Amino acid sequence: MTDRTLHKDAIIIDGLVIAKWNRPIFEAMQAGGLTAVNCTCAVWEGTAETIANIANWKRWFNEHADLIMPVHTTADIRRAKTEGKVGIILGWQNTFAIERNIDMLRVFHELGIRVMQLTYNTQNLVGSGCWESEDRGLSDFGRDVVDQMGELGIVIDLSHVGEKTAADAIDHSAIPVCFTHATPRSVKDIPRNKSDALIKRVVDQGGFFGFATYGPFLPWGDQTTIENCVEALERGIDLVGEESIGLGTDFTDGHDADFFSWLRRDKGLGRALNTGFPGRPKNPEGFDGVSAYPNLTAAMQARKWPESRIRRVMGENWLAYLERIWHR
Repeated sequence: MTDRTLHKDAIIIDGLVIAKWNRPIFEAMQAGGLTAVNCTCAVWEGTAETIANIANWKRWFNEHADLIMPVHTTADIRRAKTEGKVGIILGWQNTFAIERNIDMLRVFHELGIRVMQLTYNTQNLVGSGCWESEDRGLSDFGRDVVDQMGELGIVIDLSHVGEKTAADAIDHSAIPVCFTHATPRSVKDIPRNKSDALIKRVVDQGGFFGFATYGPFLPWGDQTTIENCVEALERGIDLVGEESIGLGTDFTDGHDADFFSWLRRDKGLGRALNTGFPGRPKNPEGFDGVSAYPNLTAAMQARKWPESRIRRVMGENWLAYLERIWHR
């Protein structure tokens, strides 16, 4: 197949996009051939703010029904592909949204949340994030949260989670966990990237590795190119094999430097974190946002990847993992 034919035929799933949502971005995702995407609707927000964010999505599903549709099951992902729409998986990058009430997990699951990251960068009631000065591990409350997420079939995401807290979650969880958007520390040694050993543990226990093609996590930084992204993905494949890895671009279309300042402060308001990532990072050259997924397929073909590998990494692997987790 040609690159465009293969891309049009393949299932394309992105494990994490945190954009400034609006119709032009939904149009760009559709133009990029995206089948389904984990869309962040909570980071530092508490319960009320998160419900308001979900209410926005419910309205957008009605207003932009020609472009997007909600995803609650893998059958929904397949339907999105058939209908030529973008399937929206609502997800969180922090469990702070339940505040101190574990029963809210069931409520949010009923509202459509299907992915939850345990912590975002720093400490919460569940455990420690990757930029916390001391990682104290998964709390007892956190163990109860992990248990409830497993019972409901919510994806347990460890991307921004501290190394010890993540290891505790892997050991405790009854369901396979994942990184929706992370990069191996052997690619670039920073606290936000995950140790190769931890990534292997996740995959060895049936979990999944969404590879972040995000310049600050890669050795080339703002000079990252699409060819560098494919090279980095190959290093991920060398680590975990080609059946347990997919995309987790961490695209941030539409957001400005003020948004990144909010993300990089403890709880959105406190001390500045990870000062090595100033301003708004550049997207990789040739892979500049959510309309550019066809370019990645073409770059994989230029690298002489077999069609089966391209299909797996671009989406089939994500679909297979989600089929194991979303049991309701």
